[in-house]
Amino acid sequence: MIRKLFAGSVSACFELDNSRAYNSNGRYAVSLDGKEIFTADTNVFSLFGLAPDTQYEVGVTGHESLVFRTEAETCAVSVKDFGAVGDGIADDTQSIQTAVNCLPAGGRLYFPAGVYYTAPVSLKSHITIELSEKAVLLGHTDPARYPLIPGELADIVTGESVHFGAWEGNAVPMHQSLLSAEYAEDIRIVGRGTVDGNAGNSSWWINVKEQKVARPRLIFFNRCKNITIHGITAQNSASWQLHPYFSEHLSFLDLAVNAPKDSPNTDALDPEACDDVDIIGCRFSVGDDCIAIKSGKIELAQKFKRPASRHTIRNCVMRFGHGAITLGSEMAGGVRDLTVERCLFEHTDRGIRIKTRRGRGKLAVIDGVLFENVRMDGVLTPIVMNMWYNCCDPDRYSEYNTTREKLPVDDRTPYLGKFTFRDMQCLNCHVAACYCDGLPEMPIDDITLENITFTYAPDAKPGYPSMKNNNEKLCRAGMYFDNIRKLTIKNVSVDGCDGDELITHSVGELKKD
Repeated sequence: MIRKLFAGSVSACFELDNSRAYNSNGRYAVSLDGKEIFTADTNVFSLFGLAPDTQYEVGVTGHESLVFRTEAETCAVSVKDFGAVGDGIADDTQSIQTAVNCLPAGGRLYFPAGVYYTAPVSLKSHITIELSEKAVLLGHTDPARYPLIPGELADIVTGESVHFGAWEGNAVPMHQSLLSAEYAEDIRIVGRGTVDGNAGNSSWWINVKEQKVARPRLIFFNRCKNITIHGITAQNSASWQLHPYFSEHLSFLDLAVNAPKDSPNTDALDPEACDDVDIIGCRFSVGDDCIAIKSGKIELAQKFKRPASRHTIRNCVMRFGHGAITLGSEMAGGVRDLTVERCLFEHTDRGIRIKTRRGRGKLAVIDGVLFENVRMDGVLTPIVMNMWYNCCDPDRYSEYNTTREKLPVDDRTPYLGKFTFRDMQCLNCHVAACYCDGLPEMPIDDITLENITFTYAPDAKPGYPSMKNNNEKLCRAGMYFDNIRKLTIKNVSVDGCDGDELITHSVGELKKD
């Protein structure tokens, strides 16, 4: 069956319904109105260059065809008609921003082939940005061209706080992102072009810990809704590539997100305190986590009480990041109802990476998490659940966060609930098959592993399975569980580990067959 994921005015995205992870069972031909236009071998494919308000019939070899209609639009204009040069040398910022400002609701701003050298641009509601296949938005290399955005300001009438900027779970000042929108809705960024932060040719990746204001993201949405990013390539951001923040009804479809493996904090996609997020058919290869689902640190959580909720990640491929899919560590508002299926993880440090710590707070609840039909190859440790994460926070080395003694449960104590991992193949592991470490005062509540195979790389190298204090390197280790209330292991094989396949400490209820 062909499923329509999205149809805008000039592009559409589709998904094949099967049981395979990311790739289809061989190549297939895609036809439009009976004419073959290309072949593909992935479960998600896209059409571009469509006409607005037009009915089409899409066909795929071996599937019943699907009729769909593109959306109408009020107008379409070229950015070059506003003076943009697109030679990669001239500064096109003013032309691009003027074009966005002038675009009416329902309008589309088209970027023909060219390299558009630009400083940050602010988007607005009810518009489509279309990047043609050879169009590149190239970020300015001068940090002074990236305005400072305050984290929060007091309303001059009511005194209530209004939020604008953020970094790593706090409302703090930041540099404006290359593309951004605040308090907006109904925005589409589509096409086969590229948004390139150009950070490798600037100072953004140099001495990052000494930079006093948070580096810009590539694309940032603050308190927006009904956002679709479809087809583009996003790459080389100063920090996180795509960062939706306190936003809802978001679709990220058939994207490529790239950064060098050694680039700092270049997460591909970090939805933070967002609701109803679809990430489907995307390809990630970055220097940090591929996807990191977040919900702020404790101050934001206590103020807004907003979890990250209803996220679906499907038919994606993740390569070379620290974590393929990460939850946390800034998750003080909680993470609820996450489904990950039919994905491929290759050569990431960790596959499933859940990280929290004492101090995230009682609202820091992660629950209702399902990973199924996932294939991993060359992932150092496929499954990691770590309630001792020791990075980023000032008290990371404090007695409170290092002692293995059972402490009182209080308003600072996080909670990990029910997690199901099933129908997974994890090949060529290095460090450990699985490493789950809960708190003695708050054990991980319920973990189920079902129909999973773990094998090890012939040249497996030692490493740290999780980031915590008092850590030790492992190599070819089996499945490790500490401080778990209920653990179910059904039809799981661990082939080639050194030592015991299953190591448990303080596991309340164990079911294994």
